[in-house]
Amino acid sequence: MTELDDGSDNDHQGEPLGSQEAGMAVSDLNAAISDLAGLVADSHDLPGLLAEVAAFAVQAIPGAEGAGVTLLRVDRPENIVETLAASSLLVEEIDHIQYVTLQEGPCITAALERRTVRSGSLGGEKMWPRFGPRVGRLGVHSALSLPLLLPGKVVGAINVYAREKNAFDEHAEHLGELFAKPAAAAVHNAQILSQAMTLTSQLQMALSSRPTIDQAIGLVRGRSGLSAEEAFDHLRAISQAEHRKLSAVAQRIVDEAVRRAVARQTPH
Repeated sequence: MTELDDGSDNDHQGEPLGSQEAGMAVSDLNAAISDLAGLVADSHDLPGLLAEVAAFAVQAIPGAEGAGVTLLRVDRPENIVETLAASSLLVEEIDHIQYVTLQEGPCITAALERRTVRSGSLGGEKMWPRFGPRVGRLGVHSALSLPLLLPGKVVGAINVYAREKNAFDEHAEHLGELFAKPAAAAVHNAQILSQAMTLTSQLQMALSSRPTIDQAIGLVRGRSGLSAEEAFDHLRAISQAEHRKLSAVAQRIVDEAVRRAVARQTPH
Protein backbone atom coordinates (compact mmCIF):
# COMPACT_ATOMS: atom_id res chain seq x y z
CA MET A 1 0.00 0.00 0.00
CA THR A 2 1.63 3.22 -1.16
CA GLU A 3 -0.95 5.72 0.07
CA LEU A 4 -2.12 6.58 3.55
CA ASP A 5 -5.65 5.27 3.97
CA ASP A 6 -8.23 5.38 6.77
CA GLY A 7 -6.18 3.12 9.02
CA SER A 8 -8.91 0.48 9.40
CA ASP A 9 -6.51 -2.35 8.63
CA ASN A 10 -3.82 -1.22 11.05
CA ASP A 11 -5.29 -1.94 14.48
CA HIS A 12 -2.45 -4.29 15.41
CA GLN A 13 0.55 -2.66 13.72
CA GLY A 14 2.21 -1.76 17.00
CA GLU A 15 2.03 -5.33 18.36
CA PRO A 16 4.99 -7.74 18.09
CA LEU A 17 5.10 -9.75 14.90
CA GLY A 18 4.59 -13.51 14.97
CA SER A 19 7.16 -15.77 13.33
CA GLN A 20 5.11 -16.07 10.13
CA GLU A 21 4.56 -12.31 9.94
CA ALA A 22 8.23 -11.70 10.67
CA GLY A 23 9.18 -14.05 7.85
CA MET A 24 6.85 -12.23 5.48
CA ALA A 25 8.35 -8.89 6.56
CA VAL A 26 11.87 -10.12 5.81
CA SER A 27 10.66 -11.46 2.46
CA ASP A 28 9.14 -8.06 1.64
CA LEU A 29 12.40 -6.38 2.62
CA ASN A 30 14.46 -8.67 0.39
CA ALA A 31 12.09 -8.07 -2.51
CA ALA A 32 12.33 -4.29 -2.06
CA ILE A 33 16.14 -4.41 -1.90
CA SER A 34 16.20 -6.57 -5.02
CA ASP A 35 14.04 -4.00 -6.81
CA LEU A 36 16.43 -1.26 -5.74
CA ALA A 37 19.30 -2.93 -7.55
CA GLY A 38 17.70 -2.44 -10.96
CA LEU A 39 16.65 1.17 -10.55
CA VAL A 40 19.69 3.10 -11.78
CA ALA A 41 20.01 0.99 -14.91
CA ASP A 42 16.45 1.86 -15.90
CA SER A 43 15.50 5.10 -17.64
CA HIS A 44 14.21 7.00 -14.60
CA ASP A 45 14.76 10.68 -14.03
CA LEU A 46 15.87 11.52 -10.51
CA PRO A 47 12.43 12.46 -9.07
CA GLY A 48 10.96 9.33 -10.68
CA LEU A 49 13.63 7.16 -9.13
CA LEU A 50 13.09 8.71 -5.69
CA ALA A 51 9.36 7.99 -6.04
CA GLU A 52 10.21 4.35 -6.77
CA VAL A 53 12.43 4.20 -3.68
CA ALA A 54 9.57 5.64 -1.62
CA ALA A 55 7.24 2.91 -2.91
CA PHE A 56 9.80 0.23 -2.09
CA ALA A 57 10.19 1.66 1.43
CA VAL A 58 6.46 1.19 2.01
CA GLN A 59 6.87 -2.41 0.87
CA ALA A 60 9.95 -3.04 3.01
CA ILE A 61 8.93 -1.50 6.35
CA PRO A 62 6.10 -3.12 8.36
CA GLY A 63 3.36 -0.67 9.27
CA ALA A 64 4.29 1.91 6.62
CA GLU A 65 1.33 3.45 4.82
CA GLY A 66 3.17 6.17 2.94
CA ALA A 67 6.74 7.30 2.41
CA GLY A 68 8.83 10.18 1.16
CA VAL A 69 12.45 10.26 0.00
CA THR A 70 14.42 13.48 0.16
CA LEU A 71 17.88 14.47 -1.02
CA LEU A 72 19.36 16.90 1.47
CA ARG A 73 22.27 19.27 1.79
CA VAL A 74 22.95 19.50 5.51
CA ASP A 75 25.56 22.22 4.88
CA ARG A 76 22.84 24.58 3.59
CA PRO A 77 20.37 25.14 6.44
CA GLU A 78 18.46 27.80 4.53
CA ASN A 79 17.93 25.56 1.50
CA ILE A 80 18.35 22.05 2.81
CA VAL A 81 16.18 20.20 0.28
CA GLU A 82 17.59 19.39 -3.16
CA THR A 83 14.99 16.96 -4.50
CA LEU A 84 12.10 15.10 -2.95
CA ALA A 85 9.45 12.58 -3.92
CA ALA A 86 6.46 11.13 -2.11
CA SER A 87 4.29 8.05 -2.48
CA SER A 88 1.04 9.97 -1.97
CA LEU A 89 -0.40 13.48 -1.91
CA LEU A 90 -0.76 13.37 1.88
CA VAL A 91 2.93 12.49 2.33
CA GLU A 92 3.75 15.33 -0.07
CA GLU A 93 1.69 17.69 2.12
CA ILE A 94 3.42 16.47 5.30
CA ASP A 95 6.87 16.91 3.79
CA HIS A 96 5.96 20.40 2.58
CA ILE A 97 5.01 21.27 6.16
CA GLN A 98 8.30 19.85 7.37
CA TYR A 99 10.70 21.38 4.85
CA VAL A 100 9.01 24.58 3.72
CA THR A 101 6.46 25.76 6.27
CA LEU A 102 8.21 24.87 9.54
CA GLN A 103 11.71 23.60 8.67
CA GLU A 104 11.26 21.17 11.53
CA GLY A 105 10.56 17.45 11.64
CA PRO A 106 11.85 13.90 11.79
CA CYS A 107 13.67 13.83 8.46
CA ILE A 108 15.65 16.98 9.27
CA THR A 109 16.55 15.57 12.69
CA ALA A 110 17.54 12.20 11.21
CA ALA A 111 19.78 13.83 8.60
CA LEU A 112 21.43 16.40 10.87
CA GLU A 113 22.05 13.91 13.69
CA ARG A 114 22.73 10.93 11.40
CA ARG A 115 20.44 8.62 13.35
CA THR A 116 17.12 6.88 12.98
CA VAL A 117 14.22 8.79 14.50
CA ARG A 118 10.91 7.19 15.53
CA SER A 119 7.71 8.60 16.98
CA GLY A 120 4.46 6.84 17.78
CA SER A 121 2.47 9.90 18.86
CA LEU A 122 3.27 12.90 16.69
CA GLY A 123 0.51 15.02 18.23
CA GLY A 124 2.33 15.08 21.57
CA GLU A 125 5.90 14.78 20.27
CA LYS A 126 8.24 17.12 22.17
CA MET A 127 11.07 16.81 19.61
CA TRP A 128 9.02 18.72 17.04
CA PRO A 129 6.56 20.90 18.99
CA ARG A 130 5.20 22.60 15.86
CA PHE A 131 5.47 19.80 13.29
CA GLY A 132 4.05 17.01 15.48
CA PRO A 133 0.68 18.58 16.38
CA ARG A 134 0.27 19.95 12.83
CA VAL A 135 0.66 16.48 11.31
CA GLY A 136 -1.35 14.85 14.10
CA ARG A 137 -4.31 17.03 13.12
CA LEU A 138 -4.06 15.51 9.64
CA GLY A 139 -4.66 12.11 11.23
CA VAL A 140 -1.08 10.85 10.93
CA HIS A 141 0.39 9.79 14.27
CA SER A 142 3.47 7.64 13.59
CA ALA A 143 6.69 8.45 11.78
CA LEU A 144 9.95 6.65 11.15
CA SER A 145 12.82 8.59 9.57
CA LEU A 146 15.96 6.90 8.32
CA PRO A 147 19.07 8.81 7.23
CA LEU A 148 20.60 7.76 3.93
CA LEU A 149 24.24 7.48 4.92
CA LEU A 150 27.43 6.89 2.96
CA PRO A 151 30.93 6.99 4.49
CA GLY A 152 31.39 10.57 5.67
CA LYS A 153 28.30 11.83 3.90
CA VAL A 154 24.55 12.23 4.40
CA VAL A 155 22.74 11.76 1.08
CA GLY A 156 19.24 12.36 2.39
CA ALA A 157 16.55 10.58 4.35
CA ILE A 158 13.52 8.32 4.03
CA ASN A 159 10.34 9.21 5.92
CA VAL A 160 7.62 6.62 6.45
CA TYR A 161 4.27 7.48 8.03
CA ALA A 162 1.20 5.72 9.42
CA ARG A 163 -2.13 6.87 10.82
CA GLU A 164 -2.06 4.38 13.70
CA LYS A 165 -0.26 5.35 16.91
CA ASN A 166 2.90 3.36 17.70
CA ALA A 167 2.81 1.80 14.25
CA PHE A 168 6.57 1.25 14.09
CA ASP A 169 8.30 -1.02 16.59
CA GLU A 170 11.99 -1.93 16.95
CA HIS A 171 11.63 -4.65 14.34
CA ALA A 172 10.26 -2.17 11.80
CA GLU A 173 13.08 0.21 12.65
CA HIS A 174 15.66 -2.56 12.15
CA LEU A 175 14.22 -3.55 8.77
CA GLY A 176 14.08 0.11 7.79
CA GLU A 177 17.76 0.54 8.57
CA LEU A 178 18.60 -2.57 6.54
CA PHE A 179 16.66 -1.08 3.62
CA ALA A 180 18.24 2.37 4.01
CA LYS A 181 21.79 1.10 3.42
CA PRO A 182 21.35 -0.07 -0.19
CA ALA A 183 18.83 2.72 -0.76
CA ALA A 184 21.52 5.29 0.07
CA ALA A 185 23.85 3.79 -2.53
CA ALA A 186 21.10 3.59 -5.15
CA VAL A 187 19.99 7.18 -4.56
CA HIS A 188 23.56 8.48 -4.57
CA ASN A 189 24.39 6.66 -7.81
CA ALA A 190 21.23 8.02 -9.40
CA GLN A 191 22.15 11.52 -8.24
CA ILE A 192 25.60 11.22 -9.81
CA LEU A 193 24.07 9.91 -13.03
CA SER A 194 21.56 12.76 -13.10
CA GLN A 195 24.31 15.33 -12.56
CA ALA A 196 26.41 13.75 -15.33
CA MET A 197 23.46 13.80 -17.73
CA THR A 198 22.77 17.44 -16.90
CA LEU A 199 26.42 18.35 -17.49
CA THR A 200 26.43 16.44 -20.78
CA SER A 201 23.32 18.29 -21.91
CA GLN A 202 24.88 21.62 -20.97
CA LEU A 203 28.08 20.79 -22.84
CA GLN A 204 26.14 19.71 -25.92
CA MET A 205 24.17 22.94 -25.81
CA ALA A 206 27.37 24.94 -25.44
CA LEU A 207 28.98 23.16 -28.37
CA SER A 208 25.92 23.64 -30.58
CA SER A 209 25.71 27.35 -29.77
CA ARG A 210 29.44 28.08 -30.14
CA PRO A 211 29.38 28.59 -33.95
CA THR A 212 26.55 31.12 -33.58
CA ILE A 213 28.46 32.99 -30.87
CA ASP A 214 31.57 33.05 -33.09
CA GLN A 215 29.50 34.44 -35.98
CA ALA A 216 28.06 37.15 -33.73
CA ILE A 217 31.54 38.08 -32.53
CA GLY A 218 32.63 38.42 -36.15
CA LEU A 219 29.64 40.65 -36.95
CA VAL A 220 30.30 42.88 -33.93
CA ARG A 221 33.97 43.17 -34.87
CA GLY A 222 33.07 44.05 -38.45
CA ARG A 223 30.75 46.86 -37.33
CA SER A 224 32.81 48.24 -34.46
CA GLY A 225 36.45 47.36 -35.07
CA LEU A 226 36.67 45.72 -31.64
CA SER A 227 39.02 42.84 -30.92
CA ALA A 228 37.57 39.33 -30.56
CA GLU A 229 37.85 39.53 -26.77
CA GLU A 230 36.20 42.95 -26.69
CA ALA A 231 33.41 41.78 -28.98
CA PHE A 232 32.77 38.79 -26.71
CA ASP A 233 32.66 41.08 -23.66
CA HIS A 234 30.17 43.26 -25.54
CA LEU A 235 27.90 40.24 -26.16
CA ARG A 236 28.20 39.16 -22.55
CA ALA A 237 27.28 42.68 -21.34
CA ILE A 238 24.12 42.58 -23.50
CA SER A 239 23.31 39.12 -22.12
CA GLN A 240 23.59 40.31 -18.53
CA ALA A 241 21.69 43.53 -19.13
CA GLU A 242 18.78 41.74 -20.83
CA HIS A 243 18.90 38.66 -18.57
CA ARG A 244 19.09 36.46 -21.64
CA LYS A 245 21.41 33.61 -22.48
CA LEU A 246 24.52 34.53 -24.42
CA SER A 247 23.53 32.09 -27.17
CA ALA A 248 20.13 33.81 -27.53
CA VAL A 249 21.80 37.24 -27.85
CA ALA A 250 24.21 35.86 -30.45
CA GLN A 251 21.39 34.24 -32.42
CA ARG A 252 19.48 37.52 -32.50
CA ILE A 253 22.50 39.42 -33.85
CA VAL A 254 23.08 36.78 -36.54
CA ASP A 255 19.38 36.74 -37.49
CA GLU A 256 19.32 40.54 -37.76
CA ALA A 257 22.40 40.47 -40.00
CA VAL A 258 20.76 37.87 -42.24
CA ARG A 259 17.55 39.91 -42.49
CA ARG A 260 19.52 43.03 -43.46
CA ALA A 261 21.48 41.07 -46.09
CA VAL A 262 18.28 39.63 -47.56
CA ALA A 263 16.65 43.10 -47.60
CA ARG A 264 19.61 44.55 -49.49
CA GLN A 265 19.40 41.84 -52.13
CA THR A 266 15.63 42.03 -52.56
CA PRO A 267 14.67 44.18 -55.64
CA HIS A 268 12.54 47.22 -54.79
